[in-house]
Amino acid sequence: MKKLFGTFGVRRTANDVLTPEFASELAASYGTVLNNDNESSPIKIAIGGDTRTTTPMIKHAIIAGLLSSGCDVIDLGILPTPTVQYAVRNYYDGGIIITASHNPPKYNGIKFVDEFGIGLDDETEIAIEDVYFNKSQKRVSWKNIGILYNNDKIIDEYIEEVLKRVDTNAIKEAKLKVVLDCGSGAGCFTAPYILQKLGCEVITLNCQADGFFPGRDPEPIEDNLHDLIATVKDLNADIGIAHDGDADRTICIDEKGNFVLGDKSFTLVEKQLLKENDGGLIVTTVATSSAIYDIAKKYNGSVLATAVGDLIVARELKERNGLFGGEENGGLIFPDFVYGRDAALSAAKILEIIAKEQKPLSELISELPVYYSEKMKIECEDDIKQKVMDKIAKEVSTLGYDIDTTDGVKIFKDDGWIIIRPSGTEPIFRCFSESNSQEAATEGAKWGISLIEKYKK
Repeated sequence: MKKLFGTFGVRRTANDVLTPEFASELAASYGTVLNNDNESSPIKIAIGGDTRTTTPMIKHAIIAGLLSSGCDVIDLGILPTPTVQYAVRNYYDGGIIITASHNPPKYNGIKFVDEFGIGLDDETEIAIEDVYFNKSQKRVSWKNIGILYNNDKIIDEYIEEVLKRVDTNAIKEAKLKVVLDCGSGAGCFTAPYILQKLGCEVITLNCQADGFFPGRDPEPIEDNLHDLIATVKDLNADIGIAHDGDADRTICIDEKGNFVLGDKSFTLVEKQLLKENDGGLIVTTVATSSAIYDIAKKYNGSVLATAVGDLIVARELKERNGLFGGEENGGLIFPDFVYGRDAALSAAKILEIIAKEQKPLSELISELPVYYSEKMKIECEDDIKQKVMDKIAKEVSTLGYDIDTTDGVKIFKDDGWIIIRPSGTEPIFRCFSESNSQEAATEGAKWGISLIEKYKK
């Protein structure tokens, strides 16, 4: 069982648990596992991070650890997570991303990716942990220390590659007014420029890079986007777009100021891609909406459900040559581009759909299958999560419900489903519920939370 790694990488409070010493030793462990025995030809590891105040400190520690293990390091700078993944997939042997994604500013994290830009598999993570805990990091002689390079051009290449994947002329002709909220995160360095190149009229909120996230919390949930919603309505914009801290997720606000759930934007893009490609395999998690299955059935697609985690979805997309995938939180994966969630291409594709369909976002969303959902969370210490899960699974089984334990416990009811699962990055449980009415969805989520409360005592 892994002691350090969560759903994707290692995430901790910065300079408390996630210290420079910890980061350097963990990076050297990664370099030890990945580096070959031929010191004359060291592997090349790309590194980049988000705008958090602690990112430079952690990044320099990681660079030192990698160099000491004999790896060459390419510093990409401050930029979105998918930009690092794009760079690794196309040019390097592996990568490290310093980010805590949507977590509050006191957190930071280290995400490791393989040569395809996909998060590491369990076997590799366990091997890294073994090296770390046994303090068996490879430290090369002074003559074989790795070389540090810089690549400040990759971000421009990434932007151009995003633009190549959508109909830029159609978007330009639509003359869309867009309110963009980057949350002071890494999207500040890509999203405004992409929208400008697409000919949009761009109004920016929180598009100054600031690791304290002064304008809003980096998680793009509805409670954190009141300013964006108000601005869309006040300025009669066509759409509001919000990104999380490392710009791998896109959340939309329609022209009426309505918050669009990530499930809805996923289903909208899924529908368009299945139509364009006459079908294909969609990969998503057990926590996403039934609408994704409905759309796949209608447009000659099939759906594979995995455990929660974009790296798990990405790996299945690669191995099965999938068309499209993602999660319910606004994280969409376009496997022909990046094997990971990509906020920039997600936003560009949604703008393309609005432009080509010549319909407002609210109308496009209204044409999708209708389900109602509720999301709740509750604190729970990591060391009792498994005990709580086991007891919940036992109780719901005795009540006669069908369950799926791919990730947590998914409970199927006549009017929908409820999934209860422990977070892999925070000491919390999440409970998602979907049903044919909002009242039923809310009640389902409350019931799930009550089960957690019952057994965590």
